[in-house]
Amino acid sequence: MDEPRILKFPTSAIGPADDSEPEPDLAAILHAWNEATDRLQSTHESLRAEVRRLTDELEVKNRELARQNRLADLGQMASHVAHEVRNSLVPMKLYLSLLRRRIASDSGSLDVLDKVTSGFTALEATVGDLLHFSSDREPQWLTFGVARLLDEICQSLSPQLDAQGIRLEVDCPQQLGIRADRDMLRRAILNLVLNALDAMPSGGLLMITVCPSATGVDIEVGDSGPGIADELLDRLFEPFFTTKSSGTGLGLAIVDRIAEAHGGRVVALNGAEGGAAFTLSIPHFTRGMEKAA
Repeated sequence: MDEPRILKFPTSAIGPADDSEPEPDLAAILHAWNEATDRLQSTHESLRAEVRRLTDELEVKNRELARQNRLADLGQMASHVAHEVRNSLVPMKLYLSLLRRRIASDSGSLDVLDKVTSGFTALEATVGDLLHFSSDREPQWLTFGVARLLDEICQSLSPQLDAQGIRLEVDCPQQLGIRADRDMLRRAILNLVLNALDAMPSGGLLMITVCPSATGVDIEVGDSGPGIADELLDRLFEPFFTTKSSGTGLGLAIVDRIAEAHGGRVVALNGAEGGAAFTLSIPHFTRGMEKAA
């Protein structure tokens, strides 16, 4: 049998590396590793924060969607109930009008009738709120005088103003015109006035001031009531939010919706000398508003 062959290599081939080649710097490697770890940690935290933000947004949108679904269901029910109540109110108002003629010479009975009429006015306003809240129509644009509209509103509320002992002051340029949906604007102003009357059950001063602005027309309804608590100012226009023992909590929400439909806004402030003031701002009409509405 042949003997195994033994291979031999030059010692230079397996000797230590050339001293001229630099050895790896362990400190540099650790520093680079730490920097990479820090970047990964920072990226991880950023991703976690983004996931939390998206999760919060999704929860908010889900709650809003659930709320919109509840409002839609409630709107359908409210519309049906409101129509039924309104059908009953029409003949009752006629009977009140006939009764007023029969007792025209009895001042005591007329005072009682004024209070009953005020109650029906408030009930009719509630029915109107339910109908307007459940409807979602676009504005029907029309040019009309603001002063005449205010006169109609004030005349319809005259019995309630007298019954509560409220003094009315209206400051509106007689020739001032506006282009808007007349019925919607009437509902918005009426709701603001009724809200002011609720704040003055024992009498006071109701002030309606209308003036042109650089962007449109401002309609302010002010009262001499107790004012609004600061913590409630941001919630006044939320649907179904109310501080009253009775009421739907829809009046101011409808005003806000009408203002938005016209491209405007409504704001509430406390007066420097007491009371509260609501300003409804309706911008100048532009052709694009018909499509945007």
